[in-house]
Amino acid sequence: MTQDAWGPRDWAANGIGGESFTDLPADPAEPERPDFEEAAFEEPAFGKPAFEKSVFGQSAFAGRRGPERAAARPEPEADPAVRARNICLRLLTGSAKTRGQLAEALRKREIPAEVIEEVLSRYEEVGLIDDAAFAESWVESRHRGRGLSRRALANELRTRGVDNAVAAEAVARLDPEQEAATARALVERKLRSTAGLDRQVRIRRLAGMLARRGYPEGLALRVVRQALDDEELDAGDQP
Repeated sequence: MTQDAWGPRDWAANGIGGESFTDLPADPAEPERPDFEEAAFEEPAFGKPAFEKSVFGQSAFAGRRGPERAAARPEPEADPAVRARNICLRLLTGSAKTRGQLAEALRKREIPAEVIEEVLSRYEEVGLIDDAAFAESWVESRHRGRGLSRRALANELRTRGVDNAVAAEAVARLDPEQEAATARALVERKLRSTAGLDRQVRIRRLAGMLARRGYPEGLALRVVRQALDDEELDAGDQP
């Protein structure tokens, strides 16, 4: 029977005893290879990053940039004008913005004043910024959606950087009769929720609701009292 493997007893039986396996001579037919961890973590040569090559000579991280190439890569938004344009485009993608809103956003990002002026002026020329159109759309949507008065709408436009003259022109499109009709509709929607309360309490609550939407006190009281009078007349006419 042939012996397929050698063990410690076989070594002693053949005149070689006392050695541990770590003391045995290397097999000359098997060339020594460096330990994997030592080869993988060895210092890089000629500026190449560690792990560039595996122990088998193949690239371990193909396409990886060396540190010197990454440092030489230019920053894409290093130019303040490029940064300003990119910021504006991102803000305008979601919804329309006024020139004042965009200027404030650029100042917070420390864009130089001359760059802000140049970029925003160019955007106005091509129609990406139009404060007059913004104000007109804002007045229409906010008055119809939330019932805001002309005074409240003008304040909102000013806080968004719209020029006073532009804001006044947009608000002027909302005539006083339409404003009063909107106030009356708001009161009628709230009348039922105040039913059963004292008349003076109802007046205070309904007028306060209109005041929070910017309606003048005189208009608010007139509309509320008229709505309550009409309610009492309708109740009296019912059998």
